[in-house]
Amino acid sequence: MVLDAGDLLFKKYSAPIPPKESKAATEKANLIIEAFNVMGYDAMGIGDDDLSLGRDVLLQVSKKAKFPILSSNVLTEASGRPLFQTYMIKEMNGLKIGIFSLLSQEVFLGSSDPRRKGLIIRSPVETAQNIVNELRSKVDVILLLSHLGYPKDVELVQTVAGIHIVVGGHTGVNLTNPPVINNTLIVQNASKGMYATQLNVTLLDREKTFYNVATKRSVENTLRNTEQRLTSVNASEAERNQWKRTKESAERALQQFEGKNHFTYSIFPLNDGTKDHPEIKKMIEAYKDKFKEGEKTDSSSGRNTK
Repeated sequence: MVLDAGDLLFKKYSAPIPPKESKAATEKANLIIEAFNVMGYDAMGIGDDDLSLGRDVLLQVSKKAKFPILSSNVLTEASGRPLFQTYMIKEMNGLKIGIFSLLSQEVFLGSSDPRRKGLIIRSPVETAQNIVNELRSKVDVILLLSHLGYPKDVELVQTVAGIHIVVGGHTGVNLTNPPVINNTLIVQNASKGMYATQLNVTLLDREKTFYNVATKRSVENTLRNTEQRLTSVNASEAERNQWKRTKESAERALQQFEGKNHFTYSIFPLNDGTKDHPEIKKMIEAYKDKFKEGEKTDSSSGRNTK
């Protein structure tokens, strides 16, 4: 699956977008959604910055999406109905995967933040517990697209059991070694499109915790090196006893991995060497030609710069 946890459509919010810039910003959001369609995204959770032009613009832009947009705890104030669908169930490789999304009240600039206008944001903890209770008997894996921020992700999984994977956003923490907390795997990568990450999961038992394959490989290397040392003819008796204890400890550690779910996690930098998708590249070039985005004249040299 290809997923996004929010803050996709607009730049980081510091103040309302001026009216003279709203058309370009809206078309850029449309371009991003169309690019995601081409890239084959499976789901997106909304972030606070996706509401930079307000609820109505987000709803209009979302109509172009060929993938579900989720937000489980955001309601329309007037009707009390969810702004987007609260969860989805996707079948892959014989597994049923339940996906939902949460947006935190605390990521906004206060109750007067215009991005919250016309919206009700329910408690993420209560919403998560209700959805986990509903999905538990229906799916094999429960995955959260979280826009709570990494510290709140940790607090949530310590409170609500039953979420297998959290794909986090907002804080842009580059978790090169993703933690497993209360049997929940939390992943998050850097912001601003600096990296893409790939998570490969092998699920053997819904009730058991995850371990990182890299951790197991490290233990295997320790065991292999220790066994080689034990064959050394020059080792003292004290050294042999220490290596035997290390070997036994490594063997016990490897036994603990048996039958448990495991994962690998890879990070890919997105830089000038990353090959552009030709269709998306044309879309971007057309947008730039229309709005001359980011171009200004350098008064000292007369050059156009980006």
